[in-house]
Amino acid sequence: MNGKFTHNQLITPAMHPLSGTIRIPGDKSISHRAVMLGAIAKGTTRIQGFLPGADCLSTIECFQKMGIRIEYADSSSVRSDNSFSPELLVHGQGLHGLKQPDGPLYTGNSGTTTRLISGILAGQDFSCILTGDDSLNRRPMNRIIEPLSQMGASIKSISGNGCAPLGISPGKLHGIRYNSKVASAQVKSAVLLAGLYADSPTEVTEPALSRNHTESMLSGFGADVSSHQNENGSWCASIQPCRELFAQDIQVPGDISSAAYFIAAALLIPGSRLLIKNTGINPTRAGILKICREMGADITCINQHVSAGEPTADLLVNYSPLHGTAIGGSDIPTLIDELPVIAVLAAYAKGTTVISDAAELKVKESNRIDSITRGLQAMGADVIPTDDGMIIHGGKALRGAAIDSFLDHRIAMAFTVAALAAEGETIIQNAQCVDVSYPGFYDEICSLGRNTF
Repeated sequence: MNGKFTHNQLITPAMHPLSGTIRIPGDKSISHRAVMLGAIAKGTTRIQGFLPGADCLSTIECFQKMGIRIEYADSSSVRSDNSFSPELLVHGQGLHGLKQPDGPLYTGNSGTTTRLISGILAGQDFSCILTGDDSLNRRPMNRIIEPLSQMGASIKSISGNGCAPLGISPGKLHGIRYNSKVASAQVKSAVLLAGLYADSPTEVTEPALSRNHTESMLSGFGADVSSHQNENGSWCASIQPCRELFAQDIQVPGDISSAAYFIAAALLIPGSRLLIKNTGINPTRAGILKICREMGADITCINQHVSAGEPTADLLVNYSPLHGTAIGGSDIPTLIDELPVIAVLAAYAKGTTVISDAAELKVKESNRIDSITRGLQAMGADVIPTDDGMIIHGGKALRGAAIDSFLDHRIAMAFTVAALAAEGETIIQNAQCVDVSYPGFYDEICSLGRNTF
């Protein structure tokens, strides 16, 4: 493999085990939220380990357009690879310190930016438009339009199709009790962020616990937030109206969603042994560790600690023969972003893996049920798509193929892993999309394989 990737990346099978110690770039979800809360807090928030991926840069750009000064503590350290942990300074102006942007706020391909910032913008005294790239503008936004409108927000889909561009105008916000149909951290976060500006408490109930970075970070910034499980098994998060948030120092752990590709590669390539340092293992995100262990994986968490409210550990991963399993129910919200690479593991594992309750895959950067199925079938896997997941009969040798990434970073990286364990060459089309979450991904993979892929 050429360590310097192009639009179409050639991947050849790994000739040696993966070995060594790596540090994964900062968590994307936490990086987004740290910038957002830092911008609406009083004082300067210092963010160490910020992820300078395309999605998080979209969040920065949006707040810069609203008058927030954001800078790197040492701009000379900002490079195109992932061998650094940049420190970001966000000079917040308080809950009501944002200014009306000169034009539309462009969120690129970032659903997190679009949905979470909508909750903040709903409480401002100015109007603005949110828009993204073609892919983003096809993703469903009614799931936030509905609860924010119930709160009194003036928010609409400008095209009338339930998607961005979104028009948001001033409105007087009221606290609500909202029952979300899906376990979605983006929906929950949008409502809780709007709740900061409401005139009474706001509550969100979801069928299963989605990632809780927003609740944890809001509490750290001084908001009155609570969370509990109801008698029926659903989860409830609530927030009180807030007068002010206060700047914090944030240490962003490594992103377990990015670590997932190295975990999978080490499990599949015989003789591999990797130590992945300082990785976030928040239980609402770490479902991949649970499922991999159920499939027979040898993964050990060492040096466990808590940093800024986030559980973190070093992950020691050893090559392991895998077997199929069943994945569904409350596990899905904890590994929704990792399902593409879990499907790759399932294709190589002995026996059958059934993935269910994952219809949310259809509304990601691509329809991931379709894109996973197409890619695996192209490589010779036995996979059957279903309405809410797929059935994978594993254990067949996979062969190299031309893989359409659908401009979806997680599809591109998952099939890079599949290609390392396959027979023959694989082409990942439009591989540059990995920059969304993991700048330097191909260089990192190449270095672990001693530049022989």
